Amino acid sequence: MFDQTQIQEFKEAFTVIDQNRDGIIDKEDLRDTFAAMGRLNVKNEELDAMMKEASGPINFTVFLNMFGEKLKGADPEDVITGAFKVLDPEGKGTIKKKFLEELLTTQCDRFTPEEIKNMWAAFPPDVGGNVDYKNICYVITHGDAKDQE
Repeated sequence: MFDQTQIQEFKEAFTVIDQNRDGIIDKEDLRDTFAAMGRLNVKNEELDAMMKEASGPINFTVFLNMFGEKLKGADPEDVITGAFKVLDPEGKGTIKKKFLEELLTTQCDRFTPEEIKNMWAAFPPDVGGNVDYKNICYVITHGDAKDQE
């Protein structure tokens, strides 16, 4: 399902989340991970919902399978990039923020205002209001380079 490099990256992520280093991710590990990222006061209901995504205790194998399930069906980078290119007839590699936001909030699986806010936080447009869709495609298929440092 994953190549060795990806497995190693997942192992590093698992180790970061497994705050007490017992080989199992539990609710307190999630709470501590959120706290380490500056998000305090995470609601128990939110943590419970995350824990319920697993069929039992979350060891590394379960963690890896959970990501496999989440990523199953994700299109390859070139397919996603190709879809964006349809919206970029001049081939600049960018799309206007306003246009992309309109599409994402009015078509198919519509983005919520919160999802739009999160997207612009993750992929801020340049000063001209252009969004680098090649970067979005890369992050969707490979993860954020900042997360791998």
